[in-house]
Amino acid sequence: MLEQFLLQAELVIAALVVVVGLLMMWIIVSVPVWIAAKIVTLGKAKFTRAMLVTAVGPFIYALVFFLSNAALTATLGQQFLIAAISFILAFIAWIGVFKVGFRTGWIRALGIAFVATIVFVIIGAIVTAGLQAVAPGTPAITPFPSF
Repeated sequence: MLEQFLLQAELVIAALVVVVGLLMMWIIVSVPVWIAAKIVTLGKAKFTRAMLVTAVGPFIYALVFFLSNAALTATLGQQFLIAAISFILAFIAWIGVFKVGFRTGWIRALGIAFVATIVFVIIGAIVTAGLQAVAPGTPAITPFPSF
């Protein structure tokens, strides 16, 4: 009986760790989007909006990518072309989420995406450098080599 209780407690703790980890990751990923939106919208963006956009954006991106991929697979035969078109459509949908979420135009939404990517890389490089200074051999957070 005690063994079963401990197993259930471990599962609950593991689930809580996963949920807390996902929430922390969501907040961390929202920061570059918020900074970019602040820059592009001249300070009008709110952090809660950035969190909403970073929560909705990946779902819309995945939905458009997989639906367009399925629809194009049924009509076209070339895999590379299908993946490329699906990627472009999903990217436009993702920019559309930025457009609606930050109440801006397409160019500014594209700017937010571009600046958010740059800010993410910079923050990732700084965090990676800090981690590697404290714990050498720590893997990089961004796909780019550390300094």
